[in-house]
Amino acid sequence: MSAKFTIPIAEDQVRRLHIGDQVSAVRVLFTGRDAAHKYMKETFIARDCPPAERAVYDVLKPGLAGGVIYHCGPVVRKREDGRTSSSPPAPRRAFREEPYEAAVIEHFGLRAVIGKGGMAPRRWPRARSTGASISTPSAGAATLIAESVKEVIAVHSSTSACPKRFWQIRVEDFPCVVTMDAHGQSLHEHIEHESRTRLEALLKTT
Repeated sequence: MSAKFTIPIAEDQVRRLHIGDQVSAVRVLFTGRDAAHKYMKETFIARDCPPAERAVYDVLKPGLAGGVIYHCGPVVRKREDGRTSSSPPAPRRAFREEPYEAAVIEHFGLRAVIGKGGMAPRRWPRARSTGASISTPSAGAATLIAESVKEVIAVHSSTSACPKRFWQIRVEDFPCVVTMDAHGQSLHEHIEHESRTRLEALLKTT
């Protein structure tokens, strides 16, 4: 299946997806590294939001509802025309965000997470119940990814620390492959099982 989604994404759209499906996203998504996820859980989820953090929360709460968070820390620069642009935003490994992701998905109502490498199955059932999926940017598509990022809209943070910043970026046709879906399937597990089966068969013939 191939699908194009406009953010915010409806729950039923995500629940129709299966591992291996090719998808692309349009409109605005947020980036967030592991430190940003830790910050969200400790500041907004584990306790009442402190007044000093309210401005960030008031952006993230509606912005992530039905939205997408991308595990990356883009290198952003100011252009001569005054606008902001970023380098090709390379994905970070999803296991770094794993301790916090399920709570973030549930609290903010995320519909999709973009990263690489997947997450442990034990971490996924709680998030899966809300109708969310994990996707990986299409392999070898660095140029396409770079071209799909059209604009850096804003940065949101209550601290000067780069790892805790949330970059709000506008994308068009951001290419991904679904690797963990809302049905409990994991492409990573499937490939690992198939590879192990083939290896065992080869070893028996030697």
